[in-house]
Amino acid sequence: MQTIIQTNDFKRVLVWELPVRLFHWLNALCITVLAITGFIIANPPAIMSSAEAIDSYWFGTVRVIHFIAAYVFLANTIVRVYWAFKGNYYSNWRAFIPYSKSARRNILHVLKVDILLQNEEKEVLKNISVGHNYVASFSYLVLFLLALVQIFTGFGLYAPTSGWWLPKLFAWVPDLFGGDAQTRFVHHISTWLFIIFTLIHVYLVFYHDWLEGRGESSSMVSGYKFVRKERIEKDDHI
Repeated sequence: MQTIIQTNDFKRVLVWELPVRLFHWLNALCITVLAITGFIIANPPAIMSSAEAIDSYWFGTVRVIHFIAAYVFLANTIVRVYWAFKGNYYSNWRAFIPYSKSARRNILHVLKVDILLQNEEKEVLKNISVGHNYVASFSYLVLFLLALVQIFTGFGLYAPTSGWWLPKLFAWVPDLFGGDAQTRFVHHISTWLFIIFTLIHVYLVFYHDWLEGRGESSSMVSGYKFVRKERIEKDDHI
């Protein structure tokens, strides 16, 4: 049975600041573009054409789009790291580390809800997170490390054909992985891990939106969530 929560017990609170929301959607766009163009680059389709090769530059265009998205992805990641030190409590790096007893209790609760699909009203209300729950926070830390793998391997593969100094900084990466083939394999597998994460992430966002009814899915557009009034009185971060 779905938990019934009366809306008059809640207050609308700004949780996700504008830079965090911009990072989220720009990141989603970059990952989508990089995945699509990356798969085309990895296995380009044979397109029959009577035009001269010099007049048909579609594959080069795909590579350019891939590289532009990669630069945007890199810049976006750097800005998010900066905001992890300058943003509010919910975007701060400390909010991603379960160092308190209540944070560890939140992890157990989320595992019960997300994996065992338990839905006890008192437990749900007591352990609701204002920002990310700590299972999500840990997954985002893993995703950040995965993003670093993508950045390093991607620019490492690009370095030999680039004349700019920035990709050249990653020229040592293929040697670290034992060659271009192995680096490309790691880059490819990391792409699939991003796709798997995205599918799970979208499912859980809508699931928690249904379970808690606090505007989980719309919060990354508006920035606002609905928070219980007694939680606001106890939480210094709100």
